[in-house]
Amino acid sequence: MHFLNQHSLRKYVPGWKSKRHCRTALILFLLFTPLSVEGTNNENNITLADSLFREGQFTEAETVYSEIVKKEPDNYQAVLSLGRINLYKNSLDQSEKWLKKAMKLNSEEQEPKALLAEAYYRRDNFGKAAPLLRAIDQIPRADQLQYLADRMPYKIESSVEVTSVEFVQTDPLPIVKMRINESEEVHFLIDTGGWELIIDTEFAEKVGAKKFGEQTATYAGGKKAPIYQGVVDQVEIGDFTIKNVPVNISKSPKGMAAMLSIPIRGVIGTVFLYHFIFTLDYPDGKLVLQRKTRENMKKMKTQVRSKDNIVVPFWMEGDHFMVARGTVNKSGSLLFFVDTGMAGGGFTGSDRTVKEANIQLPEESFEGVGGGGKVRIKPAIVDELTLGDAKEKNVMGLFGAFNNTGLEYMFGFRIGGIISHGFFRPYKLTFDFTTMNLILEKESK
Repeated sequence: MHFLNQHSLRKYVPGWKSKRHCRTALILFLLFTPLSVEGTNNENNITLADSLFREGQFTEAETVYSEIVKKEPDNYQAVLSLGRINLYKNSLDQSEKWLKKAMKLNSEEQEPKALLAEAYYRRDNFGKAAPLLRAIDQIPRADQLQYLADRMPYKIESSVEVTSVEFVQTDPLPIVKMRINESEEVHFLIDTGGWELIIDTEFAEKVGAKKFGEQTATYAGGKKAPIYQGVVDQVEIGDFTIKNVPVNISKSPKGMAAMLSIPIRGVIGTVFLYHFIFTLDYPDGKLVLQRKTRENMKKMKTQVRSKDNIVVPFWMEGDHFMVARGTVNKSGSLLFFVDTGMAGGGFTGSDRTVKEANIQLPEESFEGVGGGGKVRIKPAIVDELTLGDAKEKNVMGLFGAFNNTGLEYMFGFRIGGIISHGFFRPYKLTFDFTTMNLILEKESK
């Protein structure tokens, strides 16, 4: 994010008030509603399932959608929703099954095609993703992925299974050194609010990155900027060499170098990182990348079971929107976008979240820098911020730009805010896309 990030889609429909209310409603519904009754019963179930989904209660919503398709196998809305939720869970086999069925039920609709393309994209099955993207008129992305279809994207070459890369600096955001297409070492910012590997336009030309067409991205404060789909032949980071890497190519915003104190040539986003089990070790100042070998995945399952670690389940919408549950001050449970790239802060949220959390904003604002340029920001201290069982007090919040992104209601469920660098700074933070858990480790004082 640097200060926030990307895209826009759907509108929100108000739903339930809290996680507790949703779960209570589900229990009461299942206890007192005769599920075998035909006709209006499935309509009631759809209403309940959709309400649970809108509040981000994906597990509970999946249960109700599953009951619907048992009785009405061709219910398009339920079938599509099961495909979507399984995509959020990274259960890609199940997601593919339901989305293919949704396409058969309604071949004219674009949404199942877009979701199925994303499922194939996460598997690096670009040959299957490309025609689906072309069918929904995402031509630059389709061309990019088609080029890589026969080239084994993200091919990792190394004699080791784990590499550790020291941060050049940790604050205001982590920066590491890497090479692109055998270039000299250059600085890249780490930001899970970013998408693929993002490369500055000037540097992309210097290293001979291939370009496949222009799209428009939306950043902090609703600012828009052109972005090109591209490919680089090789990325070197630590002891790993990664071949055939898709990239985004965009112009670095003015003021970014001054804000970070070091000129950067790009951003390491979530898609590049999720090809590994990756750790942002803030206290020790390093990025740790583990290959997804059987042994490393076994170790991760042990870490998930450890009582010494805080384990937080997460879901992922689209290509990089990781969401997990937390609270701000005395709010109810909310979904937060886990975007580590907010320089100078640990939280931002919508006007609704600010009101619910009773956060007192100052009258004055200052100028910040996002991916699309300058934005106006109001700083305020958050008394208490949680993510799962991780809890921090007196976290700096930066408010104002969130509202214009459309992020709160973008995906049909509410995202209450963004949790970022200032919150995670005391932790060793691991992202495991095999178990879909965040693992937070903090040294006891």
